Parts: sequence; structure tokens; C-alpha cells
Amino acid sequence: MQNPDIDLPRPAKRHICEQCLRPQTVCICPWVTPIASEIEVVVLQHPLEVQHAKGSARLLHLSLPGSQMHVGEVFDETWLEACLHADGRRSILLYPDTPQDALLGLLSAPPLECVAADRPGSLRLIVLDGTWRKSRKMLYLNRLLQGLPRVSLRDIGASHYRIRKAHKPDQLSTLEATCYALMQLDRMHENSGEKYQALLSAFDRFIAQQEAIQAAHRKI
Repeated sequence: MQNPDIDLPRPAKRHICEQCLRPQTVCICPWVTPIASEIEVVVLQHPLEVQHAKGSARLLHLSLPGSQMHVGEVFDETWLEACLHADGRRSILLYPDTPQDALLGLLSAPPLECVAADRPGSLRLIVLDGTWRKSRKMLYLNRLLQGLPRVSLRDIGASHYRIRKAHKPDQLSTLEATCYALMQLDRMHENSGEKYQALLSAFDRFIAQQEAIQAAHRKI
């Protein structure tokens, strides 16, 4: 039994970056790439993603000035209603239509074409940050989200998100999916959306950083 009078060494506290909220040894701030988007982005993050070292939502949020990020699984309806309709913008949801929607009792989403006449500055993109199962649950538990027009991604390549397990090659990180959705919406309004490529390139460098950290840990 240890002598209670002996002061044992305590683990050193990790210094946390005040901006990205990660330990400074794995700070992602070098990869923050500010990009002005006319379309406002609001990320609704599942609580289990907050401390996930491999998550991409924080980098996305820091790179899109004016974006918002809120944590929760079930959101207060009054608050969510105000969030979805703030500033007179029309909210659209980044989420695919799936055959299981009707089986789960989800409301039918209006077609995306209904926002084709809206200028980008009048749109708000709602993004669910979580695993497929968790984001599906968030959609099921927040019926106000079910009534939003949806953006389903088309003609995209394989994800670069090599550091996190995916069940299909086309399952993207939150950052990748949001960038591709913004590009798709920009093209609907005759804009190229190429400016988001800079953020995708920064994401690749973030991935390389995480892979290097994982490799260093394996050597220990």
C-alpha cells in the first residue's frame, strides 16, 4: 500500500488552443482556411462528436466566417424554429433522401428545386455532424428538420477521410460533404464554387497531420 503522505507526480496538464479547442500539440489552426460563403452554414453537432480528435466540423466552422455550430441531439423546438428562419433566410438540409424515410415515419422533404430561384445570400445550409446512425437519429428526433428541402450530393468521388472508418467509399467527412454541397448550390446559381477547393486542400493537409500523429503513436 502506498504511503498517503508521499506526493505522487501528477500528469502534466495539456495546453488547449483557445480557438480550435484541441491540445496545442495537435492544433488544427494551421489548416484553417477562411472562405467567404454567401450561403450561411449551421452545423448541428452530436454530443459524441465534440471530443472526437478525428472530427472535421470544427475545422469547417473556423474556415467559414459567419457559420454557426451548436451541440445537441434533441433541440428545443422554439429555439430550432428561430434558428431555421433567422434573418429571413430559407433553410435547407444536407441529407440524402433514403428508402427508409417512409418506414421511419419521417416527413417527406420538399424538392430542392423550390430554392432554385433564391439567391445564395438568402439560403442557410443545415449540416448534421455525426455518424450515419447518430445523424439519422437527430433527424428522427427533430421533426422541424424533416420538413426542410434536402441537398443530396451528386457526382462526387471517394472520400479523402482515410483516418476514420467508413462503410462505403462515398461516405464523406462533414467538411467534405459541406464543401461539395456548397459547390452544388453555387452551380445552381451559375457560380463555379471553386473557392471551396482551397478548404478541401487544407483538409488533405489536416488528414496528413493526423496520419503522422497516428504513426508516431504506433512507434511508441
